[in-house]
Amino acid sequence: MHQASIDIPAADGAADGYFVKPDGPGPYPGILLFMDAFGVRPRLREMADRIAARGYAVLVPNLFYRNQASPLVSPEELSDAEKRGAAFGRLMPMMQTLTADRVVADTNAYLDFLAAQDGVAPGPVGAVGYCMGGRNALIAMSALPDRIAVLGSFHAGRVVTEEENSPHLAVGSITGEVYFGHADNDGSMTPENIAALEKALTEAGVKHTSELYEGAPHGFTMSDTAMYDEAGEQRHWAALFDLLDRTLPHP
Repeated sequence: MHQASIDIPAADGAADGYFVKPDGPGPYPGILLFMDAFGVRPRLREMADRIAARGYAVLVPNLFYRNQASPLVSPEELSDAEKRGAAFGRLMPMMQTLTADRVVADTNAYLDFLAAQDGVAPGPVGAVGYCMGGRNALIAMSALPDRIAVLGSFHAGRVVTEEENSPHLAVGSITGEVYFGHADNDGSMTPENIAALEKALTEAGVKHTSELYEGAPHGFTMSDTAMYDEAGEQRHWAALFDLLDRTLPHP
């Protein structure tokens, strides 16, 4: 595979990131992978490689480029519960400054960059998001329905809030398909939140699947953290590839 650490022109500067695609001319459908709060790191590159091996060109930008270049955390901060909490506290202000307007502006830039790469198929792309990335990917898809054809979101948080700009309130513009794999007993996405999201998607006529991964905690796909759940991770790969294979056929 072709693998590269790169700088991506973004709305307010250059975002460091990772790009991977299969060897060969393609063209390969594009995938924009929205990171979790812990950023672009070996685990996310490994996940991008697995998607690319399926026949896709995958771009993973550092969404916090305005604040800090990668790496955002150390391995010890991921594996140690106390240190992970402290790291999350340090990252929270970065999450709060990543407004919906910034997400959309950056996503347009990321998609322009992805489309310009050799071997990337023209047309709408797929989005894959984890934790906060699932929320940001939904915001981007709702704002750019002509550029993002499908979304796979896993253990996303704060998709439904009491705020007037809650992401679930904007889904009426979506023309593609979405999949949500929810973590069990997740304070950032409660059963009531899940029901509200499903209601909004249904009323908007959005083709969607929303599933609860029973026993899988928030962050269950991330094998470099203590929240990892192997069964949940394997289920997520099956669901994601079923979704992408149907909606974005690849060589």
